[in-house]
Amino acid sequence: MRYLILYNPLAGEGHGKERSEKLNEILQGDMLVFRDMTQVWEDYASVIGDNPDVSIVICGGDGTLNRFVNDTRKLDIKNDIYYFPVGVGNDFARDIGMKFMDKPKRIDQYLKKLPRAIVNGKEYLFINNVGFGISGYCCRVADEMLAQGVIGINYPKIAIKGFLGGFKPRNARFWINGKEHKISKVWTIPTMNGRYYGGGMMSAPFQNRLNPQHTVSLLCCHGWGRFRVLLIFPSIFKGRHLKHTSLFRLFEGNDITVELESPCDLQIDGEIILDVKKYTVASALAEPVEKR
Repeated sequence: MRYLILYNPLAGEGHGKERSEKLNEILQGDMLVFRDMTQVWEDYASVIGDNPDVSIVICGGDGTLNRFVNDTRKLDIKNDIYYFPVGVGNDFARDIGMKFMDKPKRIDQYLKKLPRAIVNGKEYLFINNVGFGISGYCCRVADEMLAQGVIGINYPKIAIKGFLGGFKPRNARFWINGKEHKISKVWTIPTMNGRYYGGGMMSAPFQNRLNPQHTVSLLCCHGWGRFRVLLIFPSIFKGRHLKHTSLFRLFEGNDITVELESPCDLQIDGEIILDVKKYTVASALAEPVEKR
């Protein structure tokens, strides 16, 4: 078989290229052509070409997949698309039953009819989640650490620092399919297309990214005691947090809007947008935004 290997050298804390080269062993005997994704952003039409017999392998993490689906959203790609997870968080891989650097798995079906996040008037497709709160705080701090050359970043440790004072919770209003809710002292409020975010937190245990209704799930973690929230929050890694109904609430819908009382860092599949007060999510079955 012939493969076009699209790798992100920045993935996996800068180990994306060397990890992608492991495909020479995994796909031994096949014809492989490697291309650096950072050199072809938004120019995939010429890179992929018009030969559907060439399979595409994306090598990177969740952020790499996010860039790929957004940069190719106007293209009619007929090639088979595979994924080789070499990132840090790898929440998408975890959600579809893959492990770090597993043999490439075909993912075409997961890249169709993705939900859209609308932030500051701009629209973004997302693979896993979009959200405010501790998740945005962790991604911003991690980016700052990476810029300083820190390796081996531990997201749970960053989250603990956030709960102990690094992050200030906000009051929030949100609408699920038009119904308004108001909740005080919100720590995190992601909208989920998959089950996982933040490098292994099973935020929405029942979310199915292939559900025929194309609904997404919104998790709201809120509470008045930092230490109480910190004590219970680790249960999210096993998906057991929902039994703590005084702290966690889970909603489902096709049309979700979240608005905070003051700006906060927002992340979309791990990519940060600073100082945002509001985001809207429209699933594949939601009414077009321009008609609202």
